[in-house]
Amino acid sequence: MTTASKPHLNLVINPGSTSTKLGVFSDSNHLASVTVRHTQEELSGFSRVYEEREFRTRTVIGALEELGYEPASFDGVIAIAGRLKPGPSGAYYVNEAMLEDMRTAKYREHASNLGALIAWDIAALSGTRALVADAVTSDEMIDEARLSGMPELERHSACHVVNQKRMARRAATEMGLRYDEVRLIVCHLGGGISVVAHRYGRMVDGNVPMGEGPFCIDRSGSLNSFELAELCYSGKYTRKEMLHKIRGGGGVSAYLNTRDFRDVCSKMNAGDALARRVFDAMAYQVSREIGAAAVSAGGPDAIVLTGGMANSRELVEAISERVSFLGPIYVYPGEEELEALNDYLVLAERGEITPMSYGE
Repeated sequence: MTTASKPHLNLVINPGSTSTKLGVFSDSNHLASVTVRHTQEELSGFSRVYEEREFRTRTVIGALEELGYEPASFDGVIAIAGRLKPGPSGAYYVNEAMLEDMRTAKYREHASNLGALIAWDIAALSGTRALVADAVTSDEMIDEARLSGMPELERHSACHVVNQKRMARRAATEMGLRYDEVRLIVCHLGGGISVVAHRYGRMVDGNVPMGEGPFCIDRSGSLNSFELAELCYSGKYTRKEMLHKIRGGGGVSAYLNTRDFRDVCSKMNAGDALARRVFDAMAYQVSREIGAAAVSAGGPDAIVLTGGMANSRELVEAISERVSFLGPIYVYPGEEELEALNDYLVLAERGEITPMSYGE
């Protein structure tokens, strides 16, 4: 009598500001997923992201147990990387240097910084090594893209790296090529919009969604820097109010008082003239950014539209009509972050990639 072998289990962790997404995989098979919601009351006692570590880890363990999985049963653990030291995208082993940078928020506070911390804690229970992948601060930019025109403000890379890379590879596969053989423009249409030129396996240039590029749901995007400086010193607004106008209170929300893109489409289709104007302007700005990225890509082989707003047929059509002359368009609505992170873990476990050592 033979005993069925125990399935190989991987855990994927993706923390956000008020939730933690978990995925359980057996190799590439997605077995289960859950999103753990955290109330404002639960989080109000923490003044820094790092202070949430123990609470978040406990909630992850509790959610896994409710799904029927013991934390010690996982063979591999990976999380989305937080704001790490800028460097190549890909998988990294979590180590003491990374944990210290997350503790001190050396490269800024962000909820994703919890990923490495929780993964380390769960991996310790499983007796395995924790990994992270595709930090938002991943930097593969070409050097000529870094100069802004103001030496104090060098341009840098910060975008939706996990989904950018995932969808770029998906498009390359559909084209019958490897990711490092194609030139693509990937446009992530989410709460923030990132339009990135991918050239032969590298993200060579793109807008930082917080301060550059098209305006989106609650971010103002690129602005006339001279006029912005004048507004900052006009005495009308405090520093906090100005930052809110750029991120959190700008973009669509400033015009239409909503952060739900579905509301924008509903108002527009009901004949709201301002909603139509805002929709058209955002679609135009996204298209213009794609046009600029075509230069960085060296002439794209294809354009990829992804993210939550890519579920909108109206938006996809409005952008496609403007940019289809640049190349074929692939549309992959939503995000596949859990699957993308698990792919790195599977490849590492098969020996097909070697995770990098952080800080070396």
